Amino acid sequence: MQKNAILKMLFLNKDNVDPNLDETFNEEDLQWKALVMDVKSTAIVSSVLRVNNLLKAGVTVHSLIQQARAPLPDVPVVYFVTPNQENINLIVQDIKEDKYANYYVNLTSSLSRDLLEDFAQQVCSTARSDRIKQVFDQYLDFIVTEPELFSLDLPRSYTVLNNPSSTEEIITQLCDHVATGLFNVVMTTLSIPIIRAPKGGPAEIVAEKLGAKLRDFVINTRTATNSVLEGDSLERCVMIILDRNIDFSCIFSHSWIYQCMVFDVFKLTKNTIAIPSKTAEGGELLKKYDIEPNDFFWKENAHLPFPEAAENVEAALSAYKEEAAEITRKTGVSNLTDLDPNSNSDTVQMQEVVKKLPQLAARKNIIDVHMNIFAALLSQLESKSLDTFFEVEQDPDNAKTRTRFIEILKDGKTNNMEDKLRSFIVLYLSSSNGLPQDFVKEVEAYFSGNEFYSSALKYVYKLRQFMQLSNKTLQNKSLEDGTSKASAGGNLSLSGLYGLTEGRLQGGVGSLISGIKKLLPEKKTIPITNVVEAIMDPLNSSQKNLETTDDYLYFDPRITRGSHTKKPKRQSYNKSIVFVVGGGNYLEYQNLQEWAHSQLHNPKSVMYGSTSISTPSEFLSEISELA
Repeated sequence: MQKNAILKMLFLNKDNVDPNLDETFNEEDLQWKALVMDVKSTAIVSSVLRVNNLLKAGVTVHSLIQQARAPLPDVPVVYFVTPNQENINLIVQDIKEDKYANYYVNLTSSLSRDLLEDFAQQVCSTARSDRIKQVFDQYLDFIVTEPELFSLDLPRSYTVLNNPSSTEEIITQLCDHVATGLFNVVMTTLSIPIIRAPKGGPAEIVAEKLGAKLRDFVINTRTATNSVLEGDSLERCVMIILDRNIDFSCIFSHSWIYQCMVFDVFKLTKNTIAIPSKTAEGGELLKKYDIEPNDFFWKENAHLPFPEAAENVEAALSAYKEEAAEITRKTGVSNLTDLDPNSNSDTVQMQEVVKKLPQLAARKNIIDVHMNIFAALLSQLESKSLDTFFEVEQDPDNAKTRTRFIEILKDGKTNNMEDKLRSFIVLYLSSSNGLPQDFVKEVEAYFSGNEFYSSALKYVYKLRQFMQLSNKTLQNKSLEDGTSKASAGGNLSLSGLYGLTEGRLQGGVGSLISGIKKLLPEKKTIPITNVVEAIMDPLNSSQKNLETTDDYLYFDPRITRGSHTKKPKRQSYNKSIVFVVGGGNYLEYQNLQEWAHSQLHNPKSVMYGSTSISTPSEFLSEISELA
């Protein structure tokens, strides 16, 4: 939806723009234009479109508004910028300098009345107001990295909302910012949702502010024909706004899912993975891999357990090799690179092969990228023993788990101190009756003996109290109705199970897989999924979870008076937008998607978003600061 909205903007806000750019590109009347953005809007566009897509939409040059730009007096310009005073002044400056032929101004969210009047006044003084052809509020101020995952790109929100030194004004301002971001999401999804949120916390403030914004919108557009309301006549969507304190342990958990591991071990931001590698001189270099919008392997394997995804990358490579071998056999060349795409060979077979080459090359590039990512992940797994942390976190109430954890602490490694701290936090927050005091003291002594900061632990001890208050009635359940209970077993070490050479998987990953097969995670819901199920599918939820969510606030922006005074009926929904104030993570996203796709008779659609998608390291630094 966001991609379509951006493309519509690039085609000068014409209706009925075909999102299939290959068709559009062949039209003779394609209008060439310049695109000018700021840092924020560049991040929005770059996560859903690539330079090649911009070219097909007629954008010949794109640049940052703050940088010096050469004048293109015979070319129209499309601006896509944040609505603030600085950007307005820069646009007016361009008009004064006669930099472009015509001006199409698009703003990431809505332009305030004051700024609009100031803009109009400044433009009038240039005597070139006729050159401004459009001014549009685009309501696109959020970042989408997957079809059902978005972020408002507001890092450190948890710190701001929970810091005793944050004034009421700062907190209100942030909540207002979040509500505006969610309003943008609602405008893009073309559906006015019912809003549910727990009482007493930032989620309540955001829900009230968003409800008021949507109610004003409904009142102001009731008389006009409005696509948002027309497209929403039958099925209502529910927006569930939650506070981060619904569940802390999932933020620190070690996951065994491919996408979650990539996010946790390396940096995965705006669909770019940054993997540290050593240079020839011994320095460190960040190698970046883009997850392209057409990355078939990521789409099919991001949600799978790591061993399964590793098997699939091997299978994909074998399939590619077979296809390449078949082509070389048919055409008589020894290598695909020897084929000349410009050859005038008139055999039908040769023409078919030449047509296939670009697709094959693209597929090979994607497989190579994932091969490199797996190689890097495997080396991290081995050097930090990451499998052992995942293993102990599966069963926090077992006395054997605690003994095993103490053994892990004494592994002599210091490059995985943060992982050790995270696993202890998960055990502390997840154990039903609390950890024995002597065990806690032994772990604390280990960290202080290794001079590893544990100020975060002070805060974690407080977090458990929060969780007991907010979470005591939420009940987890198996996603497979108890059929599969493949728990972590055995005392596993990955070293020696695989070999690595030059960043490639030596002899494939088959030997590794046989060693870690028994580490497949038990499929169960986590607190956020329990809440979503209770609201979306009350008939199949537990009584305990229903009682918890029955107390949630209920706003219906379509009912313009007294909508939140009525106690809501329990009703089923097929679509939802789930939003966490204070930082989200891929583990919650994957758990929600797994639940949604496991509803075979009545599939659910769940979009997940947060103020920012936070890595365990980032959240650790936030709570250390708060401690």
